[in-house]
Amino acid sequence: MINQMQERYARHFNLKEIGLEGQEKLRQAKVLVIGAGGLGSPVLYYLAAAGVGTIGIADHDKVSISNLNRQILHTSADIGRKKVESGAEKLLSLNPEISIIMHDMKVTPENIAALLAGYNIVVDATDNFTSRFLISDYCFRLEIPLIEAGVQGFEGIILTIIPGETPCYRCLYPNPPEDRKAFEGLGIVGATAGIFGSLQALEVIKRITGAGKTIAGILVFDGLDGSFRNVKWSQRKDCPLCGQNPTNL
Repeated sequence: MINQMQERYARHFNLKEIGLEGQEKLRQAKVLVIGAGGLGSPVLYYLAAAGVGTIGIADHDKVSISNLNRQILHTSADIGRKKVESGAEKLLSLNPEISIIMHDMKVTPENIAALLAGYNIVVDATDNFTSRFLISDYCFRLEIPLIEAGVQGFEGIILTIIPGETPCYRCLYPNPPEDRKAFEGLGIVGATAGIFGSLQALEVIKRITGAGKTIAGILVFDGLDGSFRNVKWSQRKDCPLCGQNPTNL
């Protein structure tokens, strides 16, 4: 078993930023990924491959054929299956040494606190503003680091929110836009979701192992011209969540 572990994570052991100590931190970590779709698929695959010891998958949806251009965790044979079941099967096939916790549920104000309990880091891979604001608010209150990303078409953004260290999500968007699916009816190239899901996974791995630095500000990518740019992101004094006079959201 030790030899298998050494072989599986040999490329991590060869990195001074991870090594044996970092791999043990990954093994002990508990990460929750909310959403097993376009962003969640690459996040989950790479966290499982990296040896994150406990991975939670939260999703209430079933696999449909329209998902398959970007949701690489699922295949045509999975159409009609619950995404948490399909996802857990693939991840355990990739790495049977880890534990997968399935949360077949829609995130609501009534269950969010219990859902987040016990996890070290949360990845938001949802597709609607209601969930995003709910997740970010509770992660802030519970002091859980949150890796946030959003994609559409050939473009995407990613930001890492560390309570007490960075601005919060409401410093960027004080109040939710109209309650609708964030990308409903909009086109998306699957590879764009792959880029940002991979970046989310990398941020998780860095946070767990202490390697490198958290993405500063908001990282924006335009796939049509192949450019990355960093947008400054500052705490708002009037932020309803982390400002000088927070409201009871």
